[in-house]
Amino acid sequence: MAEIIQRDGTWAFYGDTLRLTPGRDKNVSLLRKTLGELAVPLASLAGVSLEQGKRSGRLRLRLRDGADPLLHATGGRLTDSHDPYQLVVESDRYGVAEYFVDEIRNALLLDQVPADAVEDYLLPGPAVPLSVSAGDGTANFDGEHVRLEWNWKTEDAKAAAGSRTLALADIRSVEWHPAVGLENGYLRFTVKNAPTKAPPKYDPNSVELWGFKKDPLMALVAAAVQARLPHPSAPPADDPPKQLPQAAADPDEGPATREDEHDALLRRLRELGELHRSGVLTDEEFTMAKQAVLKRM
Repeated sequence: MAEIIQRDGTWAFYGDTLRLTPGRDKNVSLLRKTLGELAVPLASLAGVSLEQGKRSGRLRLRLRDGADPLLHATGGRLTDSHDPYQLVVESDRYGVAEYFVDEIRNALLLDQVPADAVEDYLLPGPAVPLSVSAGDGTANFDGEHVRLEWNWKTEDAKAAAGSRTLALADIRSVEWHPAVGLENGYLRFTVKNAPTKAPPKYDPNSVELWGFKKDPLMALVAAAVQARLPHPSAPPADDPPKQLPQAAADPDEGPATREDEHDALLRRLRELGELHRSGVLTDEEFTMAKQAVLKRM
């Protein structure tokens, strides 16, 4: 196991899973604290990096496109402080952070995890039930229905229709935008058979956000709903299901023997040697990858 503990949080790597736990420091964002600990499978990662500064740096995880409903719902609009896949690292812990990065990169290389997009979410999204009050309303989501309730700051034309209850089956999409400068943000639901071009201030399927402390929490509502909608890269529902390869579909197939695993590791060593000779892997990358394979043997 590799682990790095900072005031900003704790990251631990167990070979096939990373556990990201937000810190309790006052500078840790409310969104990260509310989201809580994340279990990130290695298969969802596209890469990891360490950015070093004079006083502090940042560990950054890069996830495969489509792996996380939170990142899809927020569309890259989370600031660094709210991004759960970043960790502030103090300069005196750069050595530990570099070791942490090497361990993850070795695992990605050894398991041959591709960096391309996925067609299914590999993370579950925020837990439900979930309730957030911010901007001009409160959004409640229990996993099947979204309920929007208005407060005294809601525009009269929108509040006059009363609270809204949206069935998950009727929601086509959800989007979250933070407030930027003088432009307000919003949480908006697009509902079947009810398209609207009204600004969030007047849209009964939107919560308008003004940039206050709790506004980013609406991103968690968006992510929880997004996790339960069809994946944007999935084939249409009327497409025939893909046939599984015979090896994967055969229930009588037993686990690989130790001899088979040993042969697979030997083949992997030969592949690494070919990649090194062809210049794809540097000397350092080849050495680290080879050591990782030898440990498993």
